[in-house]
Amino acid sequence: MEFDPVRFSLLAGWLGMLGGVLSGAAMGIFFLKPDWLGGYGSQPRRLVRLGHISFFGIGLLNLFYGLSLTPLGIADTAGRWGSLSLLVALISMPACCFLTAWRQPMRHLFPIPVLSAGAGIVIILSNSF
Repeated sequence: MEFDPVRFSLLAGWLGMLGGVLSGAAMGIFFLKPDWLGGYGSQPRRLVRLGHISFFGIGLLNLFYGLSLTPLGIADTAGRWGSLSLLVALISMPACCFLTAWRQPMRHLFPIPVLSAGAGIVIILSNSF
């Protein structure tokens, strides 16, 4: 079975949407507790909210990437690398947010999702011109 970057990116995007819904549902259980994670404005609570939203944002990035490969004529090899890079971003960004909310030194992991998302974007742009 051959790796299809279009299908892969579309499925990753929809899995990101599911991750956003499930993490939002989990957060909703505690949402009305004013002291949850240190209160509404606390850094841990903001990071958990950011992790939840990043599922949707990077999930959308994966969807748009998958929908862009064919119209832009991106070669399969480049498309595969970009798809994998964006999958790493989709998994690692919420993980970094949740881990940093738990233990602040985990913030040093943030270059992983940032560089992997950037790599996916650079791959599609550099192969489109």
